[in-house]
Amino acid sequence: MTSNKGWHLLMLNVTVKDGERALLTRNGQLVRVLAPGRHRLFDPLHELKAEVLDVVRSEFSADRYAVLKAARPDLAAELFEAVETKADEIAIVSLDGRPVHLMTPWQVRVYWKVATSVDVERIDVSSDVRVGARHLAMIERNRSAVTSETVVENHEAGLLYVEGRLVERLVPGRHAFWTVGRKIEVRRLDLRPQAVEITAQEMLTKDRIALRVTLTAFRKVVDPERTVATVPDVDAWLYRLVQFAIREAVAGRTLDEVLSAKAALDAELRDYVRARVAESGVEVTELGVKDVILPGEIRELVNKVVEAERVAKANLIRRQEETAATRSLLNTARLMEENPLLLRLKELESLERLVEKVGRIDLHAGNGEGLDALLTRLVRLKAPESA
Repeated sequence: MTSNKGWHLLMLNVTVKDGERALLTRNGQLVRVLAPGRHRLFDPLHELKAEVLDVVRSEFSADRYAVLKAARPDLAAELFEAVETKADEIAIVSLDGRPVHLMTPWQVRVYWKVATSVDVERIDVSSDVRVGARHLAMIERNRSAVTSETVVENHEAGLLYVEGRLVERLVPGRHAFWTVGRKIEVRRLDLRPQAVEITAQEMLTKDRIALRVTLTAFRKVVDPERTVATVPDVDAWLYRLVQFAIREAVAGRTLDEVLSAKAALDAELRDYVRARVAESGVEVTELGVKDVILPGEIRELVNKVVEAERVAKANLIRRQEETAATRSLLNTARLMEENPLLLRLKELESLERLVEKVGRIDLHAGNGEGLDALLTRLVRLKAPESA
């Protein structure tokens, strides 16, 4: 019994499960690698040490691998897959067919391969800045660190810049680019017509009246490459340009001209602005005055003038109608004077309107002649001829 217990103290028992390996070292030096199973090792001086490691889809320390490779290159090649990237190189590491790690340039990673299939796909990013659709799907979880992605809509133009240089105009869709060792920028411009509201500051007319004019401009980018090269901010640049144009136009007109000749003012502004945006890749489709804001006292005076003009016009129309009515009465009187029969019909028409308003009529024929004699006298058109 004592002999068995003493013998047990001289042994090192190690159990390695499936999916594990044990690194057996003697005084810090690797002796061998233990496979799954139960191991009884003779160790009277207690110099052995077993380190059990998980080897299923697992990494191994790159520094320890370098030491192991130097001492036991055969063992390192049998157990591990070392992946090392160079400059301008990206590596996608797949474990058992599933992409797991994305390696950037100048990286070293070591994987156990005794229980896992390790596949490595290397990509030279110096030859093409684009990320292929297959690679983009493989690095979905980790792409933000080494790629830049953008989506160009149907109504947009996407301009690709690499290191500050325009490379190409992108078609609508999804685009991804490698950003390793370079600066990638995609500028997107909306090609749809855009409305720009211009609120002018206070300005003076030719007759020294202060006013404010608000305008609306509709612009559209027709040449994105030229626009980006010449104009840093399209809306801000157009805003300033229209402000200069309206100041110049108002300064050369009186208040009456500004208020009455709006169409001419709009046409002048459009010609001024279009002549200056022609070389910028921007087209101004519409430009016009939206509102003219006058100071309070000037606005009251203008309202009084407008009101006086309306009153005068109303009086003129009323007098014209009275004159026309009088002329019509005169013509009617002349016709009745020349035609007694027409006068008699007019009398009967008046009598009819009068009767319509009477609720009851009492008739007295007189002389016993009856109703027939009365009606005969009422409608008689001319006196009987004397015998």
